[in-house]
Amino acid sequence: MPPGTAPPLGEVASARRPALHVVKLGSATLAHGRVFDELLALRARGARVLLVAGGAAGIAEHYRRTGREIRTLVSRGGDEIRYCPPEEMRHIVAAYEEVTLPLVEEELTRRGLSVFASVARTGSLVTARANGPLRVRDGDRLRVVRDHRAGTVHAVDAARVTALLDAFDVVCLSPPVADTDGGTALNVDADVLAATLARALNADHLRLVTGTAGLLADPADPTSTLRHLGRGEGGRYARGRMRQKVRAAEIAIDGPSDTAITGPHTLSATGSTRFWAATEPAPDLTLLSRSVQVSSVSRDERELAVLLAEWCAENGVKSEIDAVGNLVATKGAGDRRLMMLGHLDTVPYRWPVRWDGETLSGRGSVDAKGSLVTFLETLAAYDPPEGVEVRVVGAVEEEITAAGAFHVRDSYPADAVIVGEPSGASALTLGYYGLVKVRLHTRECVGHTAGEGVRTAGDRLVEALTAVRAAVAATAPDALTATLGVRALNEGDVQSGEAVVDVRLPPGHAVETLLAALRAAVSEPVRLDVLRATPGVATPRTSPLVKAFQRAFRTEGSRPRYLMKKGSSDMNTLATTWHGVPMVAYGPGDASLDHTPAEHLSAAEFRQARRLLTAAVREWSTM
Repeated sequence: MPPGTAPPLGEVASARRPALHVVKLGSATLAHGRVFDELLALRARGARVLLVAGGAAGIAEHYRRTGREIRTLVSRGGDEIRYCPPEEMRHIVAAYEEVTLPLVEEELTRRGLSVFASVARTGSLVTARANGPLRVRDGDRLRVVRDHRAGTVHAVDAARVTALLDAFDVVCLSPPVADTDGGTALNVDADVLAATLARALNADHLRLVTGTAGLLADPADPTSTLRHLGRGEGGRYARGRMRQKVRAAEIAIDGPSDTAITGPHTLSATGSTRFWAATEPAPDLTLLSRSVQVSSVSRDERELAVLLAEWCAENGVKSEIDAVGNLVATKGAGDRRLMMLGHLDTVPYRWPVRWDGETLSGRGSVDAKGSLVTFLETLAAYDPPEGVEVRVVGAVEEEITAAGAFHVRDSYPADAVIVGEPSGASALTLGYYGLVKVRLHTRECVGHTAGEGVRTAGDRLVEALTAVRAAVAATAPDALTATLGVRALNEGDVQSGEAVVDVRLPPGHAVETLLAALRAAVSEPVRLDVLRATPGVATPRTSPLVKAFQRAFRTEGSRPRYLMKKGSSDMNTLATTWHGVPMVAYGPGDASLDHTPAEHLSAAEFRQARRLLTAAVREWSTM
């Protein structure tokens, strides 16, 4: 890409930035090189990374080098507190700037990452209000300390922190922060700083990394990790410094972040303590509730895959995360193979998940975590007969590139496929329109618009878009065409223009024919790139797979409604080479809520779909 040019419009022409992971590393963890390798891997997956570094070890080292004594106080509760009067704060800042932050920068730079590392008071990136007087123990009595420079975070300059995240591979911030009232810098707890940053920046994930395997029920037993905690449940187990981590976690879960205390000295949430803001109204809704609370916007599905793989292991289901990031869970073995293909990813969103009675609201509840959870719970509860293999796949990138489904197509053959998409518990989807998605782009020399015959990049795109619509109408009059995004920019000596066009093609129309018509319609200097091209697909009602569902519906005392959807799904991707393989789509939820802020799913619908799916799988397996 030439210098100064904007990145090309994405598959959905979205302005949303990549997923944001906020990671707090305690000073002891900074001594473990593995955690920096994990940050490198996180960045390699395309995530933005905001690191918050703790400084206890760095402060101790700086004071040792300078021959200063660390001054401490004892709180009313008996905890030791570093005493930070105004004259001490410059030494605290120096400890971060001369020991802790250079260590972080060196480790990450050695791994080829660009780093911005600074105390958060710089440029008032984070500001706090000074706390009131502190009551401390002095022998057998209490006394009041008025000059302790500790504060509570008041504001985050989200715009400038976001700009830094756009400019660097990793942004590392640490205490102290700026005083809102302009006084000496204020010390703040690093865990709470990380949680506040996560809230302010709408982070997707927050990891508070410690030296134990999460929060322990018994600090003397390293295997006593509390795996899942709701609001207010962790406080009675936390001791010492762990109290602040629990406090930080509970600050974060009021926002959209997936939050966990992880360790020992690792970002991995496997075997960690996860915190959940939304508590399910019944135990059989637990996996659904937790899956929806883990952010998994396209290209950031890994954390959800890890959660589901852990659930599989706990429920006796063999699973793995494959080479492209798909979750693959399997039971049974044999020549008859049934696949249930769901997807892990969602379109972008920014709001917390909640339960209103027995209705779950949140991104993915309908499209399509509800479907994927019914697949996994059906698999866990079912033992296939001899000669039958049942496989569940949670695919990545269904909403953008279908990369997960293309890998499935080439790696996991099947004799029948149930795709996890919302049909409603009382309906069955027999097919989808095809999808052709193209990008138009051009570069024009700059000319004064008052000049005769001058054509701008915008002019070229308007002409090309008009020609594309005409070509679609002539080739497939019943197709649906939408322009997902248009951009034309002056870049100095040239203008660049691009647009992304989405065409939904009914079954029976050949994708190749439409592509040929589009290429013929678009001429230089505009060029056409194909982003995605998958055919329409439909399965007849006489298929054994459809008949299995018909029998399952009868067990519920009903008959299915049959749907042909104008959208597309991973069914279309499989159909590029899987000819003659029967495929249907089934899952709970109202598809009209897909991609909307109103997305929600009732427990009754979820349970009905799970019962019916279980019956349909059993019927197909015994045919």
